[in-house]
Amino acid sequence: MRTASGRLDAGPGAAVPPVDLPAAVPAGAEGTTRQGALARALSRAGAYVALTKPRIIELLLITTVPTMILAERGFPSVGLVLATLVGGAAAAASANTLNCYLDRDIDKLMHRTKRRPLVTGEVTPRAALVFGYALGLFAVVWFVALVNVLSAVLALSAILLYVVGYTMILKRRTPQNIVWGGVAGCMPVLIGWSAVTDSVAWAPVALFGVIFFWTPPHYWPLSMKFRGDYAAAGVPMLPVVANDVRVTWEMVGYTLGMVACSLVLVPLAGMTWVYAVVAAVLGAWFLASTVALLRRARTPRQGVRLGEMRVFHGSITYLTLLFVAIAVDPFLPV
Repeated sequence: MRTASGRLDAGPGAAVPPVDLPAAVPAGAEGTTRQGALARALSRAGAYVALTKPRIIELLLITTVPTMILAERGFPSVGLVLATLVGGAAAAASANTLNCYLDRDIDKLMHRTKRRPLVTGEVTPRAALVFGYALGLFAVVWFVALVNVLSAVLALSAILLYVVGYTMILKRRTPQNIVWGGVAGCMPVLIGWSAVTDSVAWAPVALFGVIFFWTPPHYWPLSMKFRGDYAAAGVPMLPVVANDVRVTWEMVGYTLGMVACSLVLVPLAGMTWVYAVVAAVLGAWFLASTVALLRRARTPRQGVRLGEMRVFHGSITYLTLLFVAIAVDPFLPV
């Protein structure tokens, strides 16, 4: 039948094609979908956080605030401290993310790194690269805007030293990779000092020396434990290419240099006798732990691995307590 408008009407009794209606959403299904989306978003965010190696950032920041307190001879403004910490964390996060991007080929070969987001596919290489560059740019701009230009230059230098100097040049070529590559980890004390004074002096250079000499006896015990991983990945960490006796001898030597730098800080920064005693006691304690590891290395039947991780964790305790003493010292009566 044709209607007045010219359209065809099915008419009475004509078959009407079925109309697909949207399926009813079961009760609670919408909430489950939202929870799933939230879980995926949190997982993705966690993967990006993992790229930044937050535990390393935490250790770097432990050295920044006490250095700022020492430079100020008191507590700096909260705003300056927060600005410096945010900028420093962003710079370290940038360097660590770019390190993960460049090392993704060997990370999949090592047991302790095979679950990193670039290995599991949680984050794509392109996304990680963009994330790393963005963090670095943010850090530099942040320092220029809220701290000072010198701190921005030092932060950029730290990123380049870690990414180019350590990751791209040294890590896969020399057993001394962690020694000279560790310079990047020394930069936070210079950044913290310059944030307060807009300059660099001999006192932060001594602190730079403490961390420089601390790095090998901190990292080589971990390399000893995971030497199989590094060997499989073709990374010539010293414990991979040298025997335990040589490695532990060098650890003792670097520890002596570390203790010397911690004590040189006394005249350079006008530290009290309290700091001097704490630095000497902590240094003697950590030196004893490295010497004990050397003795076990010279008598393999006792098992050098009984103490390597003890030294690793002890190095973290040493650095933390030393910088606590540095932070407290300016508030003590002379």
